[in-house]
Amino acid sequence: MIPSESETDPGDVGVAIPAAGLGTRMGSRKKAFLELGGEPLLRRTLAPFLAHPRVVSIAIALPAEEAGRPPEWLEGLDPRVRWVAGGVTRLHSVRAAISALDARAEVILVHDGARPLVSREIIDRCLRVADRGEGAVAGWPSVDTLKEVDSTGQILATPRREALWRAQTPQAFPRQLLLDAYRKALDDGVSATDDSALFARIGGRVRMVEGAPWNLKVTHPEDLEVAELLFRLRTGAGGGGAP
Repeated sequence: MIPSESETDPGDVGVAIPAAGLGTRMGSRKKAFLELGGEPLLRRTLAPFLAHPRVVSIAIALPAEEAGRPPEWLEGLDPRVRWVAGGVTRLHSVRAAISALDARAEVILVHDGARPLVSREIIDRCLRVADRGEGAVAGWPSVDTLKEVDSTGQILATPRREALWRAQTPQAFPRQLLLDAYRKALDDGVSATDDSALFARIGGRVRMVEGAPWNLKVTHPEDLEVAELLFRLRTGAGGGGAP
């Protein structure tokens, strides 16, 4: 029996991008609107998703004042892009962005607005897992020995490094299960900085997939300097590829 088109073709994808942070660790500068390679960092973040053939909708959670008057470059960027006011926490911002996505999206990618060096290959690895009904988290194995400490700096434990990965984004999930996870978290007053933790909390299976060491999140001023260097390496190598 030959599979039908609906059984073989992957579904449409929506992308939720939280970018409503106040940038307190960046000296109160909004990270999404800093420049990287001569363009707003957020625009660099959006580029690989806009180029992806499965992406039908992108929703960005912006600071409230920016959502009311978005920059011109964002307004005219692409008809698939819309924006909403973010919430007081990342959880509320992601939930607002998810809710604004086109209903056609069967799989949702959640990606940090300040993580501008993601590649098509990383996106596709996440989507392949989510297409099977599971959650996916891009990440990279820890190369450092990690220590668990208390509030005074006293070392409590040394976890086994071989079992530890540094979680990145994108993270990918079947749409309805992710909506259920966020609804349950908000009902229960549960907070998390990681979407996969909420997904696993309602019984969803989550797999780690290979990201890249250069898929960094711009959080501190020095991160922007590193991102600028990595961006130049990428474009110097022909653009769009890994350093």
